[in-house]
Amino acid sequence: LKAWIEEQLSPGGIQDTAAAWHVRKFDALTLSADALISWEKRDVIEQLKQATLLRQVYSKRQLYEVMVEFWSDHFNITVAKSFCWLLKVVDDREVIRKHALGNFRDLLWASAHSPAMMVYLDNHANHKDSPNENYARELMELHTLGVDGGYSQDDVMELARCLTGWTVKEHFWMGEFTFDADMHDTKPKTVLGHYIAPNGQGEAEQVLDMLATNPATARFVATKLVRRFITDDPERDAPELVDNAADTFLATDGDIKSVLGTILYDGLAGNQQYLTPKFKRPVHFIASTLRLLNADTNVSRAVFDPLGFMGQPTFEWPTPDGPPDTSLAWSSNLLPRWRFALGLMLGEIGGTSVNFAQLLKNAGAATPAELIDALSMLLIGAPFPAVERDQLAQTLTAGHASSDAELTAIVAAGLVASPAFQWR
Repeated sequence: LKAWIEEQLSPGGIQDTAAAWHVRKFDALTLSADALISWEKRDVIEQLKQATLLRQVYSKRQLYEVMVEFWSDHFNITVAKSFCWLLKVVDDREVIRKHALGNFRDLLWASAHSPAMMVYLDNHANHKDSPNENYARELMELHTLGVDGGYSQDDVMELARCLTGWTVKEHFWMGEFTFDADMHDTKPKTVLGHYIAPNGQGEAEQVLDMLATNPATARFVATKLVRRFITDDPERDAPELVDNAADTFLATDGDIKSVLGTILYDGLAGNQQYLTPKFKRPVHFIASTLRLLNADTNVSRAVFDPLGFMGQPTFEWPTPDGPPDTSLAWSSNLLPRWRFALGLMLGEIGGTSVNFAQLLKNAGAATPAELIDALSMLLIGAPFPAVERDQLAQTLTAGHASSDAELTAIVAAGLVASPAFQWR
């Protein structure tokens, strides 16, 4: 496990030709916002969604893709608002994916200068005559310090004044970040007790540096990462791990790899007393299903639309806090998961198929009971309870499957829909 973590923390050394091949045809991913404005909105959104899920299904850089998802949630932007449908494509490429395993300060800086974030949180309309506090508030509450991070409403208002004039080009080079000095409040400000001298664009950038290295930011980010990888309740179940991760954040000036190393080496490969079961979020349910069954998929709408029914539509979460990361939020909406498992077994998910005959061959099973055991180990990581296994085998051999491949499909679908598979 330690060797695997070490490898995953250096994704540049992992050949990822399969994932690259699957997303090769999505031209939208490489274009500027100015070029995308002539595209159909639906085409741009579908390419972004397909590419994202294809990478999650096929990439060997698994930790990197998990961190792309994590930061996409942390700096949440919905494609449903205004021109975010094209701006998010650039944000995904130049902000999230570029810095997912880099330095938090660089990631925060890139996000703060992202036109998608400006538009999503209304900072493109932040004018000295009518300051808009939306981005300033979320920058402190959701992106850095956390709601209990020690800032006040006055700090939000002062930071909003620092951010006046941070906007987005509307005509030539449409969709690029720009600073409009005529919109900027040139009076002095005070943020978090620090005097901010008049300095145009540099005022907010000074605050960004302060926020990126603040101990409250270190603890907030560390807590969220421990929640993603280890336990739903980090402060209760793993306070020492949060402390260590926050200390690493501060000691390395926000090096994301180092913080992850602390969490994964200690919380997974080391002292697993911190580890508690986590209910799979919808995207984890679908990605793990397709990966484990070695599915052949183009991730058409038949795959990413069910994410919406399960409650986690890709890049469409409406509020800035992003999709929740606790079990309670996802464990009550199971019917769409069962439908997905059944559709996969019946071959009813467009552009997606599973070679159940090959799965049977790989299992090397001679009896239904052996098949159930093999698929249970593949999908759940543990043998099926013997009594339930024998009852299921007896039921299946009573005429419910017309071939060994169909039997394999039924067992696989049943395991994917089972309570045990919903947990990671």
